[in-house]
Amino acid sequence: MSLPFSQACENNKDPILSVLRDAFMYSSRVLEVGSGTGQHAVYLASQLPHLSWQPSDRGDYLAAVKMRVAAEPAKNLKSPVHFDVFDDAPAGDYDAVFTANTCHIMPKPAVAAFFKHFSTDLPTVRRLCIYGPFMVDGSHTSDSNFRFDLSLRSQNPAMGIRHREWITALAAEQGFELAQVHPMPANNQLLEFRR
Repeated sequence: MSLPFSQACENNKDPILSVLRDAFMYSSRVLEVGSGTGQHAVYLASQLPHLSWQPSDRGDYLAAVKMRVAAEPAKNLKSPVHFDVFDDAPAGDYDAVFTANTCHIMPKPAVAAFFKHFSTDLPTVRRLCIYGPFMVDGSHTSDSNFRFDLSLRSQNPAMGIRHREWITALAAEQGFELAQVHPMPANNQLLEFRR
Protein backbone atom coordinates (compact mmCIF):
# COMPACT_ATOMS: atom_id res chain seq x y z
CA MET A 1 0.00 0.00 0.00
CA SER A 2 1.48 3.35 -1.05
CA LEU A 3 1.93 6.18 1.42
CA PRO A 4 -0.54 9.08 1.25
CA PHE A 5 1.01 12.09 -0.45
CA SER A 6 0.24 15.78 -0.77
CA GLN A 7 2.18 17.88 -3.27
CA ALA A 8 1.17 21.00 -1.34
CA CYS A 9 2.94 19.64 1.75
CA GLU A 10 6.11 19.12 -0.27
CA ASN A 11 5.87 22.64 -1.65
CA ASN A 12 5.35 24.40 1.68
CA LYS A 13 7.39 22.33 4.15
CA ASP A 14 10.59 24.38 3.83
CA PRO A 15 8.91 27.80 4.13
CA ILE A 16 7.02 26.51 7.19
CA LEU A 17 10.24 25.16 8.68
CA SER A 18 11.95 28.53 8.23
CA VAL A 19 9.27 30.13 10.44
CA LEU A 20 9.06 27.37 13.04
CA ARG A 21 12.84 27.41 13.61
CA ASP A 22 12.37 30.81 15.25
CA ALA A 23 8.77 30.54 16.48
CA PHE A 24 9.42 27.25 18.32
CA MET A 25 13.06 27.98 19.22
CA TYR A 26 12.35 27.86 22.96
CA SER A 27 9.58 25.26 22.79
CA SER A 28 10.05 21.59 23.61
CA ARG A 29 6.73 19.74 23.19
CA VAL A 30 4.61 20.37 20.09
CA LEU A 31 1.12 19.07 19.38
CA GLU A 32 0.34 19.02 15.67
CA VAL A 33 -3.43 19.15 15.06
CA GLY A 34 -4.74 17.64 11.82
CA SER A 35 -1.55 15.91 10.67
CA GLY A 36 -3.18 14.67 7.44
CA THR A 37 -0.69 12.71 5.35
CA GLY A 38 1.96 13.00 8.06
CA GLN A 39 4.44 14.66 5.71
CA HIS A 40 4.79 17.78 7.84
CA ALA A 41 5.19 15.70 11.00
CA VAL A 42 8.05 13.55 9.75
CA TYR A 43 9.87 16.40 8.02
CA LEU A 44 9.52 19.05 10.71
CA ALA A 45 10.41 16.60 13.49
CA SER A 46 13.53 15.54 11.61
CA GLN A 47 14.61 19.17 11.09
CA LEU A 48 13.76 20.35 14.62
CA PRO A 49 15.37 17.68 16.82
CA HIS A 50 15.03 19.75 20.00
CA LEU A 51 11.25 19.28 19.81
CA SER A 52 9.14 16.33 20.87
CA TRP A 53 6.60 16.23 18.02
CA GLN A 54 3.14 14.74 18.62
CA PRO A 55 1.06 14.19 15.45
CA SER A 56 -2.70 13.88 15.78
CA ASP A 57 -5.82 13.64 13.65
CA ARG A 58 -9.40 12.43 13.64
CA GLY A 59 -10.13 8.74 13.35
CA ASP A 60 -10.80 8.70 9.61
CA TYR A 61 -7.42 10.33 8.87
CA LEU A 62 -5.33 8.75 11.60
CA ALA A 63 -4.37 5.62 9.64
CA ALA A 64 -2.58 7.69 6.98
CA VAL A 65 -0.53 9.54 9.60
CA LYS A 66 0.41 6.27 11.29
CA MET A 67 1.59 4.80 7.99
CA ARG A 68 3.84 7.78 7.29
CA VAL A 69 5.35 7.86 10.79
CA ALA A 70 5.99 4.10 10.69
CA ALA A 71 7.76 4.49 7.34
CA GLU A 72 9.84 7.51 8.41
CA PRO A 73 10.39 7.28 12.17
CA ALA A 74 12.47 9.70 14.23
CA LYS A 75 13.51 9.64 17.89
CA ASN A 76 11.61 12.81 18.66
CA LEU A 77 8.50 11.87 16.64
CA LYS A 78 5.72 10.40 18.78
CA SER A 79 3.22 7.78 17.68
CA PRO A 80 0.17 9.57 16.19
CA VAL A 81 -2.85 9.89 18.48
CA HIS A 82 -6.55 10.45 17.91
CA PHE A 83 -7.80 14.01 18.37
CA ASP A 84 -11.19 15.36 17.40
CA VAL A 85 -11.51 19.02 18.43
CA PHE A 86 -14.88 18.28 20.04
CA ASP A 87 -13.18 15.82 22.41
CA ASP A 88 -10.46 16.27 25.01
CA ALA A 89 -7.02 17.12 23.69
CA PRO A 90 -4.31 14.43 23.90
CA ALA A 91 -2.60 14.31 27.27
CA GLY A 92 0.77 16.02 27.39
CA ASP A 93 2.43 19.11 28.75
CA TYR A 94 2.55 20.83 25.37
CA ASP A 95 4.07 24.28 25.07
CA ALA A 96 3.42 24.74 21.33
CA VAL A 97 0.73 23.85 18.77
CA PHE A 98 1.06 23.68 15.00
CA THR A 99 -1.76 23.14 12.52
CA ALA A 100 -1.77 23.42 8.73
CA ASN A 101 -4.66 23.60 6.27
CA THR A 102 -7.31 22.80 8.85
CA CYS A 103 -9.29 25.99 9.52
CA HIS A 104 -10.86 26.07 6.05
CA ILE A 105 -11.73 22.35 6.18
CA MET A 106 -13.26 22.31 9.67
CA PRO A 107 -16.74 23.83 10.05
CA LYS A 108 -16.77 27.09 11.98
CA PRO A 109 -18.00 25.48 15.25
CA ALA A 110 -15.03 23.09 15.07
CA VAL A 111 -12.59 25.99 14.63
CA ALA A 112 -14.12 27.68 17.68
CA ALA A 113 -13.90 24.38 19.61
CA PHE A 114 -10.22 24.07 18.69
CA PHE A 115 -9.43 27.40 20.35
CA LYS A 116 -11.40 26.61 23.52
CA HIS A 117 -8.88 23.87 24.33
CA PHE A 118 -6.28 26.52 25.17
CA SER A 119 -8.21 27.50 28.31
CA THR A 120 -9.11 23.95 29.35
CA ASP A 121 -6.75 21.06 28.52
CA LEU A 122 -3.95 22.97 26.71
CA PRO A 123 -3.19 25.72 29.25
CA THR A 124 0.60 25.33 29.01
CA VAL A 125 0.76 26.23 25.31
CA ARG A 126 2.68 29.49 24.72
CA ARG A 127 3.24 29.34 20.95
CA LEU A 128 0.63 28.68 18.27
CA CYS A 129 1.31 28.58 14.53
CA ILE A 130 -1.52 28.22 12.01
CA TYR A 131 -0.82 27.76 8.30
CA GLY A 132 -3.35 28.15 5.50
CA PRO A 133 -5.29 30.57 3.31
CA PHE A 134 -7.12 33.43 5.04
CA MET A 135 -9.34 36.30 4.01
CA VAL A 136 -8.15 39.76 5.08
CA ASP A 137 -10.40 42.77 5.66
CA GLY A 138 -13.34 40.80 4.24
CA SER A 139 -11.64 39.99 0.95
CA HIS A 140 -9.69 37.13 -0.55
CA THR A 141 -6.00 37.80 -1.03
CA SER A 142 -5.95 36.36 -4.58
CA ASP A 143 -8.22 35.18 -7.39
CA SER A 144 -6.98 31.62 -6.83
CA ASN A 145 -8.08 31.75 -3.18
CA PHE A 146 -11.48 33.05 -4.27
CA ARG A 147 -11.86 30.08 -6.63
CA PHE A 148 -10.59 27.68 -3.99
CA ASP A 149 -13.16 29.01 -1.52
CA LEU A 150 -15.97 28.49 -4.04
CA SER A 151 -14.73 24.95 -4.65
CA LEU A 152 -14.66 24.16 -0.93
CA ARG A 153 -18.17 25.50 -0.35
CA SER A 154 -19.51 23.58 -3.36
CA GLN A 155 -18.20 20.36 -1.77
CA ASN A 156 -19.54 21.23 1.67
CA PRO A 157 -21.15 24.54 2.68
CA ALA A 158 -19.58 24.19 6.15
CA MET A 159 -16.09 24.50 4.69
CA GLY A 160 -14.51 27.74 3.49
CA ILE A 161 -11.60 30.12 3.87
CA ARG A 162 -11.85 31.94 7.20
CA HIS A 163 -11.34 35.61 8.01
CA ARG A 164 -7.95 36.21 9.59
CA GLU A 165 -9.54 38.74 11.92
CA TRP A 166 -11.93 36.09 13.26
CA ILE A 167 -9.07 33.65 13.88
CA THR A 168 -7.10 36.40 15.61
CA ALA A 169 -10.12 37.24 17.80
CA LEU A 170 -10.58 33.60 18.81
CA ALA A 171 -6.90 33.43 19.71
CA ALA A 172 -7.10 36.70 21.67
CA GLU A 173 -9.92 35.25 23.79
CA GLN A 174 -7.40 32.63 24.91
CA GLY A 175 -4.70 35.18 25.70
CA PHE A 176 -2.77 34.93 22.43
CA GLU A 177 -1.33 37.90 20.58
CA LEU A 178 -0.70 37.79 16.83
CA ALA A 179 3.08 38.22 16.79
CA GLN A 180 3.59 38.03 13.04
CA VAL A 181 1.89 37.18 9.74
CA HIS A 182 4.31 35.29 7.51
CA PRO A 183 3.56 35.26 3.74
CA MET A 184 3.73 31.71 2.39
CA PRO A 185 3.66 30.03 -1.05
CA ALA A 186 0.45 29.84 -3.11
CA ASN A 187 -1.18 32.83 -1.37
CA ASN A 188 -1.15 31.18 2.05
CA GLN A 189 -0.10 32.68 5.38
CA LEU A 190 1.41 31.40 8.60
CA LEU A 191 -0.06 33.12 11.64
CA GLU A 192 2.34 33.13 14.59
CA PHE A 193 0.70 33.66 17.98
CA ARG A 194 2.29 34.03 21.42
CA ARG A 195 0.98 34.24 24.96
